[in-house]
Amino acid sequence: MRQLFSLILLGVLVGLACWPLNLIDHWQDLLLRHLPAFSLDGWTPLARGLALAPLVVMPLLLLLQNGAFSRGKGSGIPQTVACVEDPNQGEQLLGTTPTLLRLGLWSLASLALFPLGREGPVVQVGAAVAQALRSRWPGLFGGLKPQEVLAVAAGAGLAGGFNTPLMGVVFIAEELMSRFNATLIWPALLVCGAAAGISRLGGQPMFALGLITNQTGEIEQYLWAIPIGLFGGLLGGLMGRLLLLVTTWVSPIAQKRPIVIGLLLGGVLSALALVSEGASGGDGEALMSTWIQDEAAWPGRGFSILAVRLIGPVIALGASVPGGLIDPAFALGAVFGHGFMHLVGGSAELGLALGMAATLAGISQLPVMTIAFAIRLAGDQQLGAGLLIASVVGAMAGRLLLDRPIYHALADLQRAPRR
Repeated sequence: MRQLFSLILLGVLVGLACWPLNLIDHWQDLLLRHLPAFSLDGWTPLARGLALAPLVVMPLLLLLQNGAFSRGKGSGIPQTVACVEDPNQGEQLLGTTPTLLRLGLWSLASLALFPLGREGPVVQVGAAVAQALRSRWPGLFGGLKPQEVLAVAAGAGLAGGFNTPLMGVVFIAEELMSRFNATLIWPALLVCGAAAGISRLGGQPMFALGLITNQTGEIEQYLWAIPIGLFGGLLGGLMGRLLLLVTTWVSPIAQKRPIVIGLLLGGVLSALALVSEGASGGDGEALMSTWIQDEAAWPGRGFSILAVRLIGPVIALGASVPGGLIDPAFALGAVFGHGFMHLVGGSAELGLALGMAATLAGISQLPVMTIAFAIRLAGDQQLGAGLLIASVVGAMAGRLLLDRPIYHALADLQRAPRR
C-alpha cells in the first residue's frame, strides 16, 4: 500500500507539473489563429509581427543557451535518457536549475511560434519530479530501482503533456528501458494514468485534433498503409538524418557566433512563415486539426507545405532549442499522407492518419508507441489495423536512412567531446 500511494503521489505531482507547459501550448494555438493560414483574414500587422518573431527570438535564444541558460539547451529527452542509463547524473541534468532553464527557453520559443513539439520538456519535467522526490526521500520508491523511477516519471510527463497514458507507458518500455514486464508496466500504468488524469483537468482535451471517423475496411487500409508507410517512414528517416547533420554543424558554430547564426536561422524560419502564410509555425497540431476538419483544405499547396514542415523543425531543433519532434513529425506525415491521397484519389482523411503514424515511426523507430498515440489522436480504433501496418513499415523504412533511434542518436551527440 505504501508503494501504491507513493506511485499515485508521483503521478499527481507530474500531472500538476505539466499544467504550465500545456498552458503555453494553448497560448501558442491562440497566437497561430492570427496567421492567414488559420484565420483566412490575410496579413494583418499582428500576423506579420508573429511571422517575424523568430528573427528576433532565435539570436536571443542562442545567446542565452551559450551563456546563463547553457544548462537548459537541448530537447530534454537525451538528458533524461542519459540519467536513466546513469542515475548519478540526475542532479546535474534533471535538477531544479536545468529544468527551469529548459522550460524558460522552450516557452520563449513556443510563444515565438517555433515549429517545436513539447515532449522533450514534459519528459524532463516528469523525470525532474522523480529526481526531486528521490533526493528528499530516498526510500520513497523502495520497490523500484532508481533508473526505473526516473523512466516511469519521464513517461508520466509524456502522458500528462499529451493526455495519452498508454503512450507514456509504451515510451517507458520501448524507448527508455527496452523491456516489457509486469514489474515495470504495472507501476507505469498507475503513474501515467494519474498524471494524465490530473493534467487533463487543465491541459490537452481527449481528442485534441478532432475525430477521424473513416469507415475504410481493414483490407483497404492495409493496401494504403504499405505505400504510405514506406514513403512516410523514409520521410521520417530523412527528417532525423537532417536533424543530426544540422545539430552537428550548427551547435559548435552557434557557440562562437550566436548572433550571426541566430539571425540566419531566425531569418529562415520567418521566411518560411511568410511564404506559407503561417502554416510552418507552431508544433503542427493546429495544421492537422484544420485538415481533419476540412479534407479539401489547401490541396494544391500540400507539397509546398510539406517542404516548410520538414525544414522548419530541423532548423529549430538543430540549433539545440528545447522542444520535441513528435508533433512536428506527426504534422509532416499528415501533410504527406493528405497530399498523397489527393493525388491518387483516395480518402485524404485516411491518408492523413496513416501518414502521421508512418513518419513518426520512421524518425523515432518506436512503432508501438506510435500506434498508441496515433489511435488516441485519430479518435477511432477502426483505423487501428492501418495504423499498425503504417507504423511498422514506417519504422523499418526509417532505418534505411537512420541507423539509430533519434533520441539515442541525439544523446550520443550530447556525450560526444567538443572539438
